[in-house]
Amino acid sequence: MKIIFFDCDSTLTPLEGIDELARLQGDAVFKEVEDLTNAAMNGEVPITEVFGRRLKIIQPGTDTVKKVAQLVLETVEPTAKSTIEALRENGWTPMIISGGLTQVIEPLAEFLDINHIHAVDLSFNEDGSYAGFDTDAPPTRNGGKPEIVASLRKQLQPEKVVMVGDGISDLEVKSVADQFIGFTRYVAREKVVQEADSCITSLDQLVSLLD
Repeated sequence: MKIIFFDCDSTLTPLEGIDELARLQGDAVFKEVEDLTNAAMNGEVPITEVFGRRLKIIQPGTDTVKKVAQLVLETVEPTAKSTIEALRENGWTPMIISGGLTQVIEPLAEFLDINHIHAVDLSFNEDGSYAGFDTDAPPTRNGGKPEIVASLRKQLQPEKVVMVGDGISDLEVKSVADQFIGFTRYVAREKVVQEADSCITSLDQLVSLLD
């Protein structure tokens, strides 16, 4: 068994799901949340510090979550589906590991036939309004993604583990993976580019890279 972990936002889709949720709440909310997202992804502030703050500002209900899930599905990276199919044929098990929201990612994962999602669950009130998020979910904090990967590595004993992503939280996985591949199609973060084992601009480049 070989496992390849994909980040979701700015990797499997050009969108940042949390930013799109904010965009639906108006320009002022979007700007505030976007600034927090960028600061976290660039490693300027801890993810833990911004995660709850962003959701508290946005207050995402079921309707907005469904809208953004559809947007994510409509903007999937052009080569993602064929690449994941090819990797699966070559013995790789694809998984998504994301600081995004499970309910936003699920339709995309279903489209890509990915059965393993490690993200952050939202909870809602009976009327569909926002009720909170899983504060214990590892992706809500720095070091959370490598924690998940290390746990799965111990549990599943794969022969190889690869991480693909664009952000600092993805780069953290390098410490517990055999290979970290930076994805720069949508955004190229200097630290990620400098420290990645290699970088790609299209997911289909993975097929020959991991052959």
